[in-house]
Amino acid sequence: QIFYAITTRRGVKGMKVGFIGAGKVGFSLGKYFKTHGVNVVGYYSKTPESAKSAADFTGTKVYGTIADIVRDSGTIFVTVPDGQICMVWDCIKNLDIKNKNICHCSGSISSAAFFDGEKLGASVYSVHPLYAVSSKYDTYKELGQAYFTLEGSEDHLQEMKDMLQDAGCKVIVMDSENKSLYHCGAVVVSNLVTGLYSLGVHILQNCGFEENDAQKALIPLFLGNAKAVAEKGPVDALTGAVERADVSTIEKHIQSIQNISDAKARADLMKIYLLLSEQLLAIAGEKHPERDYVKVAEVIDDEKHSIYI
Repeated sequence: QIFYAITTRRGVKGMKVGFIGAGKVGFSLGKYFKTHGVNVVGYYSKTPESAKSAADFTGTKVYGTIADIVRDSGTIFVTVPDGQICMVWDCIKNLDIKNKNICHCSGSISSAAFFDGEKLGASVYSVHPLYAVSSKYDTYKELGQAYFTLEGSEDHLQEMKDMLQDAGCKVIVMDSENKSLYHCGAVVVSNLVTGLYSLGVHILQNCGFEENDAQKALIPLFLGNAKAVAEKGPVDALTGAVERADVSTIEKHIQSIQNISDAKARADLMKIYLLLSEQLLAIAGEKHPERDYVKVAEVIDDEKHSIYI
């Protein structure tokens, strides 16, 4: 999801923010801004019903054209899917956007999506909430917990940061060339974790669990670990065989994977197990610098070597 917001440069209370796109991000950010003192003027959407729902939810105005909302706003947040950003930009860039801030909220795309924006007199930004926006009507209540990343035009960068911070957002300014790597980091702890959970369920099924039981059985372990990482950080939250330097258990894990009959499943699981165990080894060394992890490292390296020869 991506959004454009339009705001003036006179602090949170003086800003006029407009949204192009009325999906989950547009709903959530608009409501969050509105409840934190930002003057949200309203919404435009190619689906008028969506714009009306968002405007009703935030107590703002429905706009019938992009030109009208750009005229009334000083900063534009575009909350449309990533693939539609360029299409919306093609419309906006032909309007009078001089002295406007134009922003999108894509996690993976930089402010360069608004190519030639600065030549047209606008300031262009990517403003991304590092949070899973799952609900149109409820996620805004949680956005105060999220960090926001900001990158874009230098001229009003501090002003944009101040606006977000005045609205209660925690803001990290980053370089545009790091945007894809940043998004990769977010994917690792969100989407890829979902893949790991699914893999754990599949492993339990191979041990005799029904799929539904396997999914439910792992929930307390999964949530308990997630809570520990969130509260303590990965170093202090680390437990398990690698942290204990329990070579025997690690060797048994490797042997059990080697016994999987399906060649592809065996190879895939072994790579995942070894690479993540290697990462845990680095964390364990930080947690217990006095502990000898040489044997653990040798077991992991030997198995990796046998795979990649």
